[in-house]
Amino acid sequence: MGLSQDILARVTGQLWGSSSDAPTADRLRAAGLNPEDRRTLLTLRLIGEIIGFPRHLSQHVGGFVITEGRLDDLCPIENAAMEGRTVIEWDKDDIDALGLLKVDVLALGMLTAIRKAFGLLADHRGLDLRLDNVPREDDRVYDMLCRADAIGVFQVESRAQMNFLPRMRPRNLYDLVCQVAIVRPGPIQGGMVHPFLNRRRGLEAVQDLGPAVNEVLARTYGVPLFQEQAMQIAVVAAGFSPAEADQLRRSLATFKRMGTIGGFRDRFVSGMLERGHDPDFAARCFAQIEGFGSYGFPESHSASFARLVYISAWLKCHHQAAFTCALLNSQPMGFYAPAQLVRDARDCGVEVRPVSVNHSTWDCTLEPRSDGALALRLGFCQIKRMREEDADWIVAARGNGYADVESLWRRAGVGPDGLARLAEGDAFAGAGLTRRQALWDAQALKAPAPLPLFGAEGEGGDEPAVTLPHMTLGQEVIEDYLSLRLSLRAHPLALLRPDLPESLPHARLTEAKTRASITGLVITRQRPGTASGVIFLTLEDETGAANVVVWNQVYANFRKAVLTGRLLRVTGRVQREGEVVHLIAERIEDLSDRLIALGRGDAQPPRRTTAHSYRQSARHPREQAKQLFPSRDFH
Repeated sequence: MGLSQDILARVTGQLWGSSSDAPTADRLRAAGLNPEDRRTLLTLRLIGEIIGFPRHLSQHVGGFVITEGRLDDLCPIENAAMEGRTVIEWDKDDIDALGLLKVDVLALGMLTAIRKAFGLLADHRGLDLRLDNVPREDDRVYDMLCRADAIGVFQVESRAQMNFLPRMRPRNLYDLVCQVAIVRPGPIQGGMVHPFLNRRRGLEAVQDLGPAVNEVLARTYGVPLFQEQAMQIAVVAAGFSPAEADQLRRSLATFKRMGTIGGFRDRFVSGMLERGHDPDFAARCFAQIEGFGSYGFPESHSASFARLVYISAWLKCHHQAAFTCALLNSQPMGFYAPAQLVRDARDCGVEVRPVSVNHSTWDCTLEPRSDGALALRLGFCQIKRMREEDADWIVAARGNGYADVESLWRRAGVGPDGLARLAEGDAFAGAGLTRRQALWDAQALKAPAPLPLFGAEGEGGDEPAVTLPHMTLGQEVIEDYLSLRLSLRAHPLALLRPDLPESLPHARLTEAKTRASITGLVITRQRPGTASGVIFLTLEDETGAANVVVWNQVYANFRKAVLTGRLLRVTGRVQREGEVVHLIAERIEDLSDRLIALGRGDAQPPRRTTAHSYRQSARHPREQAKQLFPSRDFH
């Protein structure tokens, strides 16, 4: 269409996630574009025409189709992008219509993390742990979960799950089964959450729904949480035959509510009314089943997940260092970025040691301390654009250590780019070199590899002695985040705090009576489909994290700050629900420019000779916002 990259970035920057409509004229004007421009109008018209098209074809990490004869006699088979994998051209609905048996093999990053944690504990503690022999029903683990201390724990680390934990107060594995299942669109849209909690706490009596339904719902206080219960209710309460119940199950579509479940409404509700059930309960039961059209859990699925919730929580509770190390070595996964995982580990008393050319390997590792505890050593994998092959050579040629940049270059053969990455990540600090000195020394080594002719005498003239200016703490922190995505020196908000007298530290938000202002880095943005467009922000400062609720009108007023801000100041009303505290946003200010100023120190920004740059290119605004302090956004 001839639109420049910056124009496209402005247009897409007006959208959050997927949308059923093209940007409106008001949105275009807000982005500084002319909605009457001929090319813009044509582009928007074409956008409207392709909305609803498949964005991409996806496949599971594994799976298989079973047929009586040869599969390639029925369907073309083609090579997949991954080596050694094949895919068939039919989609899942075609296979289902033909009655072929399809088994999907899903992947869970937490299984990888647990396996790695078990390996670390075997190496450092001599423990032989497996999924089936982790000590069960540990009160300390449940106490930790009841405090919502669940960063990194499988399935219950999201904002919604962590807010629900103090209300649910799980004390056994089946409580976790319910915890996993209830914070889902099915139970939420079906209005089942509050009745479940009230009945669990004894604040509301469990309804007598007749012997048949009572038996189906006995373990969940008369509230249907699982797909199996919904299907059983259709049979015992609405008079469905098993075949009809199976058709009801098949009518559910997992994504985007594209199923045909609505066609069963009258049959289901009338069947329950004929058998004497309350109309409101009948409507809620069907709403629960309809909610599974977005996403709902079968009980067996919840039970499997709950087991992993408990195991990951047990590892966090008793072996935080090994658990965090395994999580960092299994990225990308989970709800939180490495910066938050490292911060949580340090808050729990784990010593975290920086990347070092003389101690680190590619992965993060554990190192014994003199007091018998284990310290977490960050690996080369934390340095942006660092190559694993270079890390392997550094370890192989390390010997008694590297005294300077040139010795690493000579012995490990790491090229200039790799040396610059190491210097930017402050990996030479253990050798007594500052970040700037290491970068200076790396820039002097221009050849891709040392030439054997000169041996240890050098390959050029002597470098003149220079005195490089010391970096301020703010500059060091900024460079840490640019290279490592985290900093062990200080939190940016600790440095900015003197200039934020009106902002309450997050740890003191519970002391606020009615209104408060807070400032923090945006670490997550969420816009759940069940929240009617409400956006949830998680902000982080040097004292902890805070939950912010952004209603639709506030979002409309401060859209740009919500979408692109890295550092936000939020003023609003404090809301309490038990131990859970939220800030209901009324005003949102983008203070992201202060992060750049933080890196300037008392002088102007230094001229940078490395690959990093503060210049903003014409990329998507949310991508620009992620360059320095990345957030994890979910919608």
